Amino acid sequence: MLSNIRIVLINTFHPGNVGAIARAMKNMGLSNLYLVDPNNYPSDEATSRAAGAVDLLENATIVSSLEHAIADCSLVIGTSARHRTFQLPIMNARECAEAVIPEAKQHDVAIVFGRETTGLLNEEIAQCHRQVYIDANDEYPVLNISQAVQIIAYEIWMANQDKATHNKETPEYPRKKEMDLFHEHLEETLYGLNFIIKNHPGKVLEKLQRFFNRSRPEKQELGILRGVLAAVQREANLTPSEKDSKKADNQE
Repeated sequence: MLSNIRIVLINTFHPGNVGAIARAMKNMGLSNLYLVDPNNYPSDEATSRAAGAVDLLENATIVSSLEHAIADCSLVIGTSARHRTFQLPIMNARECAEAVIPEAKQHDVAIVFGRETTGLLNEEIAQCHRQVYIDANDEYPVLNISQAVQIIAYEIWMANQDKATHNKETPEYPRKKEMDLFHEHLEETLYGLNFIIKNHPGKVLEKLQRFFNRSRPEKQELGILRGVLAAVQREANLTPSEKDSKKADNQE
């Protein structure tokens, strides 16, 4: 179960932090490390700071974008202490762990950490389903990234020991890449109906993506939505793309 939980680090600047994070993860039974466009990596400093967790560095997955890091995950949680202009459902570290453990029984789950200085960008947090924060002193709530990972990882370890949390059942959710295909299908349909004008799209698609990320439709529900879009396209004499037609037919 813990092997289905990945820690995703975006554009880390200090290689020593990567090593310290690997050590923090291994302390708590986590082994799945993803690095998105890291600076100065691989690095002797990262290896030195990792101590007995060098194997996590050696097996880390390095990708060029957040999209690649989370494509096969059903639940993506972004870490941020800041309130955003748009609001995802927010959990503290303990609530995050209690949500992650049951879902990790069946699906891959990602917990995403931003840059040391600026954290996650708005467009990155918008790709997440939930936001997690760590309770801290209001006068100085800023944590080093390796400390933040250690706290989240500790709560995950503790939740994994709790039989009640362990035994919770969760629905089957689509993976991120399946949701991305749905958003592409929705966009194509709305453009085809002239509900959205391509030259002046506004923020409708962005708001719809946030809505579906917050609501997290189950896999069967997503299939129904894809079927509805395909039916709308047929009735309106629109021509769906081949991949959308096949995908919708498979999920009906």
